[in-house]
Amino acid sequence: MGEPMRVRAVLNGEWTEVRVLMKHVMLSRLIWDKTGKLIKPHFIQTVRGTCNGKEVLHVNFGGSVARDPYFSFKFSGGKVGDKVVISWVDTEGDQRSDEATIST
Repeated sequence: MGEPMRVRAVLNGEWTEVRVLMKHVMLSRLIWDKTGKLIKPHFIQTVRGTCNGKEVLHVNFGGSVARDPYFSFKFSGGKVGDKVVISWVDTEGDQRSDEATIST
């Protein structure tokens, strides 16, 4: 399991803006360490976002996403106090899920 994400959700008019900072190594290709051991790609593949259990985001990442990715998105229908949950799964099957409460 990765380090906790920083998730912020703010209601701005009819839109809820969500900002996410993930901590992940995001190794995008085969590399060799100093001892000659092969290290396989290790990156986040799927990111999902829900608001009160309703899916508001589904993203498939590839190997070209940088280390510790940051992104933001907007959706409509959120209210102050609703829970926004962001979760991801990486190429090794590791998972992480964190949440934020929508504020003003």
